[in-house]
Amino acid sequence: MLRFAPSPTGDMHIGNLRVAILNYIIAKQAGEEFLIRIEDTDNARNIEGKDKEILGILNLFGLFWDRLVYQSDNFKQHNIIANELIKKGKAFYCYCTKDFLSQKKDEAIKNGIAFRYDDSWAEICKDINPNPTIRLKGAEDSIIFIDEIKGECKFNKNEIDSFVIIRDDLTPTYNFACSADDMLYDISYIIRGEDHTSNTPKQILVRQYIGYLKDIKYAHLPIILNKDGKKMSKRECESSVKWLLEQGYLPNAILNYLLSMGNKPKNEIFTLKEAILWFDMKNLSKSPVKFDIDQLRYINREHLKRLSPKDMAFLLESNDLSIGALGKIYLEEASTLNEIRDKIDLIFKPKSLDKENAESQAQMQYLRDVILELVKQNDECLGDFNAFKTRLSEICKLNGKALFYPLRFLLTGSHKGPLLNELYPYLRFYLKEILRS
Repeated sequence: MLRFAPSPTGDMHIGNLRVAILNYIIAKQAGEEFLIRIEDTDNARNIEGKDKEILGILNLFGLFWDRLVYQSDNFKQHNIIANELIKKGKAFYCYCTKDFLSQKKDEAIKNGIAFRYDDSWAEICKDINPNPTIRLKGAEDSIIFIDEIKGECKFNKNEIDSFVIIRDDLTPTYNFACSADDMLYDISYIIRGEDHTSNTPKQILVRQYIGYLKDIKYAHLPIILNKDGKKMSKRECESSVKWLLEQGYLPNAILNYLLSMGNKPKNEIFTLKEAILWFDMKNLSKSPVKFDIDQLRYINREHLKRLSPKDMAFLLESNDLSIGALGKIYLEEASTLNEIRDKIDLIFKPKSLDKENAESQAQMQYLRDVILELVKQNDECLGDFNAFKTRLSEICKLNGKALFYPLRFLLTGSHKGPLLNELYPYLRFYLKEILRS
């Protein structure tokens, strides 16, 4: 079984989504189950409703899970495992107060040495602290594991001192709960971000001490950099999957781009279903990858081009195929759904002539009145753009730019854009609405 284990403490980051996508793909390739584990043990940081938001996003991207669990439901099992470790002599109660540990850390800083917990401190504060934590004993030897991307990773025993696995309120710490749940759900392969690499030896140590023998594979994905080459922060709007969706980027396009980063895809534009057929972890770069919003815009546009007018209309929240067809035409100058919406909204907004000079304003007003009269009469010229412009030219005595400049503005709300002869076959159905004052 493979798992994606998000915390409901904020918006889903593109790095988190990338992890979810890869876990899903490997699970499908291996014929294994895909587990979603909501890691909700940090009550102070949990945000109400974020779990549902995360699950909704996974659904949008087609990352359908076989099992869904909440880590907090396993607190009882976590404490059972912790007590078993105590019985085995691999864990112990620690009565150190926060003030005592803070003092020791200050002393280490003052002496210019790294702070390390000393097991001899365990019972020093026993008389004044009735609520001990439980600590796992530090590593007795080096811990080595093979990372599918990074290669061999080695942590010396002095890098892993005794660490807390159960807090004084009986809740498990991150590394302990994570390791315990990976055992409980028989996880076979852990794919996650590079920032978790230092957590891995602690989680391996938990399993070693409890006597869990299954070999779990690991792959830690290189970090994602921003445009300045620095680690992308969660505070940057472009890092939020929710923000990207709100800006009109398609799930298929975002997925396509995230799978392309530091990779060698078979094709430039592809779907999740296609990626499952060719994706290989061995092709992923070991180096950090830079997030390029312009490349995402290009990929998004290509996916939008693949849509039928019906699907485009649906995404634009319309039941009218003509709106979908207009959206397809505006892909000449737009790359996101929001940009297309803006173009189409401009068509139907009342046209303000106040910014035009007196002569242009008068021309446009006259042209508007002429077109509305043709609509009222249901003139046969309205069915064909060439016939329509010829009729307007005859009535208004205008040709070339003198006709097209005001006509384009009246019909589209802009003085530039796709050719009118391409737009008109779809605009003609809405002329009365488009030309309203």
